[in-house]
Amino acid sequence: MTPEEIHNYFENIKTLVLEYSPKFVVAIIILLVGLWTTSFITRTAKKIMLKRKVEVTLSTFIGNLIFWTLRVLLFVTVISKLGIETSSFVAILGAAGLAIGLSLQGSLSNFAGGILIILFKPFRIGDIIEAQGVQGTVDDIKIFSTVITSPDNKQIVIPNAVLSNGVIINHTIKGIRRIEIVITVDYKNDLPIVKSTIENILKSIPEILSQPQASVYVLNLGANAIDFAVKPYVKNENLLKVKSEILEKTKIAFDKIGIEMK
Repeated sequence: MTPEEIHNYFENIKTLVLEYSPKFVVAIIILLVGLWTTSFITRTAKKIMLKRKVEVTLSTFIGNLIFWTLRVLLFVTVISKLGIETSSFVAILGAAGLAIGLSLQGSLSNFAGGILIILFKPFRIGDIIEAQGVQGTVDDIKIFSTVITSPDNKQIVIPNAVLSNGVIINHTIKGIRRIEIVITVDYKNDLPIVKSTIENILKSIPEILSQPQASVYVLNLGANAIDFAVKPYVKNENLLKVKSEILEKTKIAFDKIGIEMK
């Protein structure tokens, strides 16, 4: 290279440095301020949701969504300050978003279902629910699926899309449950004695609630026997214990007074 070409080369570099230095400095300042601002806004949003008792799963997701949305906007702002054309970049992002959305339609449906479940709370962790032909205790509510454990200790994962669009029976949300037992006795037994014996058994069990009141009545007159419906109310945690105690005490009491069961 000739001395003149070398001189022109350095002059061009000097011109570029003088031209882009202010833009570069401004971009760095915007980047640093933007990084702090996005973190501050995300933390503030999470604190607000925490104070308003928004579900942890939803608040975490919304916080992450806010964080990365602001970061993308910050990135676009910084590169635009450096003089880089952003229209093509935004178009690429839009096309990528459309392609991802089309390929993840099922996942997006599950995501929408998860948001609905978290917002409207048809059930919470620890509730016993029945849905999609299965029953169990809710272990975890995730963005895309809900995990429940069946009575025989099997883990069941239900996609939130079908769960949020179907019938959900929540057995424990009210805090109390009704036990439903059918006791069958022979026709030769004295019905008032059978009924009073069962009522006395219910009164002897302290876990049975006085309100709502338990009911004992003739449910069905069969061909060879009479069915009695026994329906006391208990707290959720006492359901199995009380049901077993009613059956045990009924058998013992009937044997003592000679009531024949079928």
